[in-house]
Amino acid sequence: MSLQHRIILVTRRTRLEDLVARLNTVEQARFYVEHMGADFSDYEAEQVTYRHAVEQAEAVLSRFGRVQRLERSLVPNFLFPPDCLVVVVGQDGLVANTLKYLNGQPVIGVNPDRTRWDGLLLPFAVSDLRLVVPEALARKRATRSITMACVRLNDGQELHAVNDLFIGPRSHVSARYTIEIDGRTESHSSSGIIVSTGLGSTGWFRSLVTGAIGMTGLTGSGELAALQQTGFAWESKFLYFTVREPFPSRNSQATLVFGRVGTADVLRLTSQMPDYGVIFSDGVEHDYLAFNSGAIADVKLAAREGMLVI
Repeated sequence: MSLQHRIILVTRRTRLEDLVARLNTVEQARFYVEHMGADFSDYEAEQVTYRHAVEQAEAVLSRFGRVQRLERSLVPNFLFPPDCLVVVVGQDGLVANTLKYLNGQPVIGVNPDRTRWDGLLLPFAVSDLRLVVPEALARKRATRSITMACVRLNDGQELHAVNDLFIGPRSHVSARYTIEIDGRTESHSSSGIIVSTGLGSTGWFRSLVTGAIGMTGLTGSGELAALQQTGFAWESKFLYFTVREPFPSRNSQATLVFGRVGTADVLRLTSQMPDYGVIFSDGVEHDYLAFNSGAIADVKLAAREGMLVI
């Protein structure tokens, strides 16, 4: 196998490392955790297991190419080579937050601790890499495509989402905007809009649908019931938008609150918020676009897809 292959190994800081970064020392982290009544040994065990998994993964990967380790915080600003293979060791969220910055490069999700993490996007253990990596590098390993959402502002800024987009207020105030799709337009006052992909349809989207069914008493068959039970496929060429807590008034309407965004559709939102509107994706609030008065956001299916090795 050619050692010219580029392999990017994406990692994350452990809970203990985050605490030490905030509190300066392990001893202070221990005091803080135990003072809160938690088990500090669980933090230590998690770190030992995770570090061991990363070291093992890097040792295996180095047999097949040049390995570059990349910490999670650097992913948004990293330029991934177009022909690289990406290996993510962590939790599902780390895979999702890596996929949205890629353009078709295959991703291998590795579960560092199957006793701790379910790993929907982490089908492999470190021990599987010896077989999976050479097949993935030779493009002989099966992959599954993941549809992404994309929002583009009228100033040219873009943001992609693997699970969902949130468009709304920065804090607990009402979002004010106009919404337009399929020739219909309304003025809204709400808690914001969630735009969900197939991958995200068993997460936040499912919670929203479950709440709607519970409040209306709808049960049994039908579109909402099916979406509540199974979501929709990762590869689906459509998105769903859901308006949270729409408020009808003299100046706002509340009928255009749920719908599908297909391949030919654009969900257009125009902000009426002076200084507190935001757009973020996949729960990463610090990586956001400002969505204030005059900003127009066009939401649609992304032109690129995620590619997960299976």
